Amino acid sequence: MTGVTLTIDNQEVKAKEGMTILEAARSAGMDIPTLCYHEKLKPYTACRICMVEIEANGRVNLAASCSHLVEENLVVRTTSENIIEIRKTILELMLAHAPEAKALQDLAQEYGVKEIRFEKEPSFCILCGLCVRYCAEVKKKNAIAFVDRGVRRKVIFIPEIASKECWNCKECFPLCPTAAL
Repeated sequence: MTGVTLTIDNQEVKAKEGMTILEAARSAGMDIPTLCYHEKLKPYTACRICMVEIEANGRVNLAASCSHLVEENLVVRTTSENIIEIRKTILELMLAHAPEAKALQDLAQEYGVKEIRFEKEPSFCILCGLCVRYCAEVKKKNAIAFVDRGVRRKVIFIPEIASKECWNCKECFPLCPTAAL
């Protein structure tokens, strides 16, 4: 694979072609927060907490760093004022669903989220899909699935499969950023 040079937060970073911005940043010792990312899983971009600003050919756009591939001469900003505000809003929305989640509370403290402006609807799940995707992609069992769409979307265990598979596995449990499982 050939190399790519990009700039992340004013630092020149060398990355392999095919890497995501998140992988390139981590390889350079930089931290971009994630909640739905796992190195064994395909990018899903559900949580959007890894959002960054990218500048290429004079245009600035937003991108999920866990899925956007590096490009030669790409300029990435991970902590701009705009990105910080976006992350704060995303955290507020997630905390409305999982107010007791330690991972969310830690990020809220890091980003200075003091108050939640959104109506609380505790479901304790932020629909990151880690459990569903891990069971399907890594374990190949499909014992957990998403049902419904939009605001009614939720994660369920498939009783016929889960009753046989989950008791001995439970590998998805520690992946949950809200500890809902």
